This record gives sequence, C-alpha cells and structure tokens, in this order.
Amino acid sequence: MRSKPTKYGKEGHTGKRKDHASAGLRIVALFEGAKGVLVLLAGFGVLSLIHKNIHQVAVQLVRHFHLNPASHYPEIFLNTAGKVTDIQIWLIAFAAMLYATIRVIEAFGLWMQRQWAEWFGLLTGAMYVPIELYEVMRGVTWPKVTVLIVNTIIVTYLLFVILKSKKRW
Repeated sequence: MRSKPTKYGKEGHTGKRKDHASAGLRIVALFEGAKGVLVLLAGFGVLSLIHKNIHQVAVQLVRHFHLNPASHYPEIFLNTAGKVTDIQIWLIAFAAMLYATIRVIEAFGLWMQRQWAEWFGLLTGAMYVPIELYEVMRGVTWPKVTVLIVNTIIVTYLLFVILKSKKRW
C-alpha cells in the first residue's frame, strides 16, 4: 500500500524516526545532553573564580593532586593561571554556556528524533575525529583512545541512521 504525499512529503511525516533507531538516538541524546550539562557546570565553576586570586587556586589544585609545581606542565599551568584576567574568565564562562546550549539543543533534537539533529550530531562529531586521531598518534593513552572510540561509535551510528532513513524515503 502506497502512502499519500502531503505537504510534508509522505503521509504523516514530521521529521521523526519511528523505528528501532529511536532507542539509540535517545542514548546519544542523553550522552550529548550530559556533555552539555557538564560543560555548563564547569563554566559556572570558572565563573566562581571572578575576583579571586586564580594563581593561589591553581597552587592549591597542584598541591591537591600531589604534583611537583616545578615540573613542566604544572609550571605552565601555574604561570598561565597567574596571568588570567576577569574578562578572560567571563569569556571562558560565556564560551562554556554557548557550547552547553548547542549540546542541549542537539540532545533535544535527537530525543525528539529530528533529522536535522542527526545531521548536526554527525557533522559536529565527525569534525573532531581527525583531531582525536592526531592526538592518539602523538601518544596513546586510555582517555584519548576512549574519546576516539566513543566518538567514532556515535558518528558511525548517526551515519547508519541517516543512511537507513534515506532508503525508506
């Protein structure tokens, strides 16, 4: 039986997925939403440093993790922290809010099974793969490999969903 075309394309089409892909899309939506919330919380944490001695906070952080402040990376971290201004903190917090907003909008679109969100997730996820590959080639660590694998799984899954939906239309 053929469906009748309407102004939306096929009968009843609203841009939503109505197959097994919805569970997978919701898992991806939860993951993307969690990333957005995590970055938003980090942005608020950064914002809490306004009018504080950031260098002293950095020193406490280095001590808390039992790092040697004279070694290479902690020294860079401490020197950089001593130069951060309140304007830079506001800019970092604003960037975190913007990133979080984009992730939450994407998560909402994926949860609602919107095709635009599938494409958006595919493109924004795929743009990080070359950077993640480069980082793994520079030095293999389990966090780098984990990020690459998770992102590749999500990108591949979204590509599969998009290609499968194209076959039905």
